[in-house]
Amino acid sequence: MSTVINDRYTTQIDQPFVVFLVGMRVNKFFAFRKWMQVTSAFPKMLQVLYDHPEKGFLGGEQFFRAFPLTTILVSYWRSFEDLEKFARGKDDPHLAAWQRFTREIGYSGDVGIWHETYAVEPGRYEALYGNMPLFGLAKATQNVVPIRPGAMRDARGRLKGHAEAVPAGLEVHE
Repeated sequence: MSTVINDRYTTQIDQPFVVFLVGMRVNKFFAFRKWMQVTSAFPKMLQVLYDHPEKGFLGGEQFFRAFPLTTILVSYWRSFEDLEKFARGKDDPHLAAWQRFTREIGYSGDVGIWHETYAVEPGRYEALYGNMPLFGLAKATQNVVPIRPGAMRDARGRLKGHAEAVPAGLEVHE
């Protein structure tokens, strides 16, 4: 288990980055062979990405829901170009997995897949972690910034360009 940082902290990244959410949903539980095909492709892809940081993958967190059986990977990438190159690269495992999915599962409805991509500019994000091990973007960037009194104390201050006063009635008193 990771070491918990007994404090409030944030993270900072001074260049653009991409947040890529990808997942699978089992629509027909007894189509076991089909959804296992999808779930078995993820670890292979992640292993390649962790073994080759030059591909632009910064890190990610995986989640699982039991019913309906659903997985999600929240991942962080250096750029959209890196993500796209991995997705389309003939020497990377994603392209073959995608081609197999479309050939063997296609639009049967047995297994759902989805993704969302967000391009984030420097200072156009906000993060807070309290009593957490390195997690999410902080883990991906390996950059921990303790939160102390001052401009970075609240979300508005951490989100660059939004440092004006908190509207009346929304103040938080600790």
